[in-house]
Amino acid sequence: MSEAAAVIPGVADEPNWQRLHPATLALAIVKLGPRSLNFLPAVAALGFTGNWVYIVPAILAFLLLSLLAAWFQWLRFRFVVGDDEVVIESGVLSRQHRTIPFDRIQDVSIEQGLVARALGIARVGFETGAGGKENDASLDAIGLDAAQALRTTIRAHRSGEAAAPVTADPAEAAPAAEDRLLFAMGPRQLFVAGLFNFSLAALAVVGAGMQFFDGLLPFDFNVFNPMDWIDIAEDYGLDQWLLAHRWIAGVGAALSLLLIGFASGIATMFFANWDFRLTREPRALRRTRGLTTRTDVAVPVRRVQAAILVTGWFRQRFGWHELRLQSLASDGEKERDHQVVPFAKLDAIDPVLAEVAIVRPDAGQPWQHSHRIVALGGMIGAVCATVGGLVAVSLGQPLGWLGPLAGLLIGAGSLIGARFHRWTDLGEQVAIRRGVWKPKLTLLPHASVQSVDLKSDFILRPLGLATLVFGVPGGSSLVTHEIPAIPLAAANDLRTRILAARARS
Repeated sequence: MSEAAAVIPGVADEPNWQRLHPATLALAIVKLGPRSLNFLPAVAALGFTGNWVYIVPAILAFLLLSLLAAWFQWLRFRFVVGDDEVVIESGVLSRQHRTIPFDRIQDVSIEQGLVARALGIARVGFETGAGGKENDASLDAIGLDAAQALRTTIRAHRSGEAAAPVTADPAEAAPAAEDRLLFAMGPRQLFVAGLFNFSLAALAVVGAGMQFFDGLLPFDFNVFNPMDWIDIAEDYGLDQWLLAHRWIAGVGAALSLLLIGFASGIATMFFANWDFRLTREPRALRRTRGLTTRTDVAVPVRRVQAAILVTGWFRQRFGWHELRLQSLASDGEKERDHQVVPFAKLDAIDPVLAEVAIVRPDAGQPWQHSHRIVALGGMIGAVCATVGGLVAVSLGQPLGWLGPLAGLLIGAGSLIGARFHRWTDLGEQVAIRRGVWKPKLTLLPHASVQSVDLKSDFILRPLGLATLVFGVPGGSSLVTHEIPAIPLAAANDLRTRILAARARS
């Protein structure tokens, strides 16, 4: 800790100490909603014991104590922004004093929830890169203009420029002149992306909700129940047609599934990526997005370790892809990969890749395939499903025939998937393809690889094969960086070249 930081705690009336925005107390009131669920058992206990008269006073006392606790926390929290550091003091009973030098701050993220946006405040998070959430810090609620000015000050310091003063003037908090827009998404593209983001997960939620609240609904109709559709057909006299009511039931249920799936996909895309903007700053890629919760996250260019292109078997036919960057920095403490392009054509993705010095293989690039032995695991699963189904049939269970059918599908999927295990070396990076239903292309620079493990076993060794496993800092939530079941000579050659490139860097 510096001498300046050491004397700050003793100067209680230092004029440059700042507090969080008073609207922090309003956020505390909003947070009481979820927290009040913990108070429900006590309220229920009062009701069961017949002490109804104490319920309202107990609720009022709970609210009063919660607000007092929030007020004391706000009163005892203060911070100061110096020339090259941020100092934070917090704690009601146990005081904590923390100094964060600007040089240690890897990223300054700004996040706004729906209530925070209405109040004009934001949460500012400081990522130090020290590892672990406890090593980072945050200012839960300061003015949005002040948050942007603070980010500009830290960015200017790390860029070697003169630090700008932290002020509430929006003009001084504006992005630097050299910042440029790389990618943006408008409502039309969000709608198209939502159509391709068809979600079946919402079907389970809607179905469970209709079953759970069936007695409370003002109508008795379940879109997932074909019998309800048959009843509608009978009410309108359609049951007089040959099999017409059954067709109505099937079509109605199918349309309901499609409507819910498409609607959930569109809603998810709009809420998550509204007004999506990716800009290039001197040291990082800055991503802002969100409808109800607005997030502002930076991806330091030098910390990018790999790029991952994700698509789907259907959207790939229309040329739509998603780009994620694997980085040493986390993504808002929620994801290990940064989604920098949620939905775009390759001609819009290539400029983003160029900013992090990563290129895609061209159409004429030759690819090498993994050995078909990679399908062995799926084939074993297919055999097990088939044998289990036949055993069930022998025991008098007609549904056991689903086992051989599932085994056939699993086996066919494994053989087809084995054809899509490909890789190619581009000189300074390696490209890895895999996946049928959700194809992924991993672009891995040689300089990002920390280690290369060459693995073999009793199955691969007699075939002269080996698997390369790449150790890359940061980790990815989408894919494991490996090339399975390739010739041993090719594996040794690729491993030698990657380690040599790592040594040169």
